Amino acid sequence: MESEGVFILMFVVASAVAIVARRIDVPYTVALVVAGLVLGSLHAFEPPHLTKSFLFTICLPGLLFEAAFHTDFGEFWRNRLAIISLAVPGVVVAVGITAGILAPLIDQLQVAGGFTWRHAMVFGALLAATDPIAVVGLFKNLGAPKRLRMLIEGESLLNDGTSIVFFSIVLGLVVGGADLTVRRLTIDFVSAVGVGILVGGAGGLAVSELMKRIDDPMIEITLTTVAAYGTFVAAEHLHSSGVIATVTAGMLCGNYGARIGMSPSTRVAVETFWEYVAFALNSVVFLLIGFEVHPEAMLRSWQAIGVAYIAVVAARAAVIATASALLGLARERVPRTWSVVLAWGGLRGALSMVLALSLPATFPYRDLLITMTFGVVVLSLLLQGLTLAPLLRWLGIVRGAELRAEREFDRGRMQAADAAIQELDRIADTHYADGGVLDAVRGAYRSRIAAAEQHLQSLPLGREDMQREEQLWLERRLLVVEKDRVIEMLHRGLLRQHTYDRLVADIDARLLGLDSGLEHDTPEPADQDAPDAAPPGSAGKRDRSS
Repeated sequence: MESEGVFILMFVVASAVAIVARRIDVPYTVALVVAGLVLGSLHAFEPPHLTKSFLFTICLPGLLFEAAFHTDFGEFWRNRLAIISLAVPGVVVAVGITAGILAPLIDQLQVAGGFTWRHAMVFGALLAATDPIAVVGLFKNLGAPKRLRMLIEGESLLNDGTSIVFFSIVLGLVVGGADLTVRRLTIDFVSAVGVGILVGGAGGLAVSELMKRIDDPMIEITLTTVAAYGTFVAAEHLHSSGVIATVTAGMLCGNYGARIGMSPSTRVAVETFWEYVAFALNSVVFLLIGFEVHPEAMLRSWQAIGVAYIAVVAARAAVIATASALLGLARERVPRTWSVVLAWGGLRGALSMVLALSLPATFPYRDLLITMTFGVVVLSLLLQGLTLAPLLRWLGIVRGAELRAEREFDRGRMQAADAAIQELDRIADTHYADGGVLDAVRGAYRSRIAAAEQHLQSLPLGREDMQREEQLWLERRLLVVEKDRVIEMLHRGLLRQHTYDRLVADIDARLLGLDSGLEHDTPEPADQDAPDAAPPGSAGKRDRSS
C-alpha cells in the first residue's frame, strides 16, 4: 500500500478507536496502543516506523507547542517550585535511582554479563520523561483539581527537554568513555537549556509582536506554526534543547501574543487549529507505539522488563515522596493523596521509545535496552493508564463527578433561560413584539427554569457539599478580585514594588491552598478552570480571550 493510503487508513483507525474509547470510558491514547498492538500482530498493514527524525521533525514540536500555548502561565508560575523540582533535579535523581536499582538486578538475573551502572544510567535517561496525554485527559473527564493537572502537565512540558538533554550528555560521556562528573553534567545541561530558552523567547516574542500588527486568522495560525517548528529547528541547530525552545515560544504566544495580538475570533481559530493538530499527532504517535512493539520479543525478555519496570516505578515514587516532603516546608505543599497519583501517573510514551531506537548500532546491550524500554512503556500505558481512574476515586480526589456534571447542566440551563428572560424584558421595553407573544415565550422559559430546579433538588448530592463548593468558588473569585486590585494599585503608583510583592505572595499562597484543597477538605468545582468563571454549574467554555 502507498504511504498516502497508509496514513489515511491510520486516521480511519484512530477515528474508530476514539469513538469506541469514548463509549467504554477508556483513555483514548491507551486504546490506540492496544489497537496498534492488535493490528501489528495481525500484520494488517505496514505503517511508517516511529523514528527519531519523524518524532522530532513532525510530532514533538506540534505537541509541545499546543500544550504550552494552552498553559496558564499564572498557574504555572504559582506552582513553579514543584514543577521545576520534579522536572530538573527530579529527573537527575530518578535516573540515578533507576540505575542504582537496575544494575544489580540485571546482574543477578544473568541476562547480560558485564551490564554496568553506566549502561543502567543510559536506560534511566531513556525513561526519565513522562507522557501526560492520557493522564491529563482522564483528569479533565473526572473533574480532578486543576492544580493537580497543572503539576502533571507542567512537569512533562519541562522534563521532555531536560531528559533529552541529560540523555544526550550521558550517552556522549558513556560512548566517549569520559568520566561522569557533576561539573561536566551541570555545565552541559545549563548551556543546552539556557540557549533553548533564549531561542524560544526570541522566536515567541518576535511572533507575538508580528501578530499585534496583523488581524488575519490564517496568517496568525501560520506564524504560530513558524514559532513552534522554527524555534525547535533553530535550537537543535545550535546544539541546544529544541524542546525547551518550543515550550518557551508556546507559553509566550499563548499568554502574551494571544492577549495583545489576537482578536477573539482569531484566537478561536488558532486554538481550534492547534487542538486538531494535537489530536492528529497523538493519534499517529500512540498508534505507532502499538505497531512498534513485538509481543513475542517482550515475552522472551519478561524478567528483564519486569525488573526494569520495578526500577522505574520505584525511582518515580522515591522522587515524588522526597519532593513532596521538601515542598511541605514551602508554600507549595502537595497533599499526600496527590503524591500517590503523581507517582502512579508518571506514564512513559513515544519519546522514550524513539530515544532507545536512536542508540548507536554498536552500543553495548542496545537490543536489551530497546526491549526493556518498549516493555516499560507498554506496561506503564496499560497497567497505570487503566488503573488511574479507580485510584482517583478510591483516594477520594474525584467524588461524584457524574452528579456534579448533572448539577452543572441544570444550573447552566437555568442561567441560560434567565438570560433569555432578561432579553425578553428588554424587547418588551422597546414595544417591538406583541405582549401576548412575549408572555407565552416568557412562560415557556420559566417552566424550563422550574423543571431544572426540580431536577436539581432531586440529585443525591448533599447540600453541605454543594455549599462548600460554592464557598470555594466565592473565595477563589474574591481572591482574584483582590489580586486585580493590587495590580491596578501598582500601575497607578499607589504601591511600592516591595509592598506589591508581599501582597501578591500572600494572595497566591491562599489561592494555592484553595486549589490544593488544603484549606477545605472538598474537591474543586468542576468549572473552576478560569478566574472569571461563572458560579459552579454555569455552562460555557472558558473564553481565553477575556
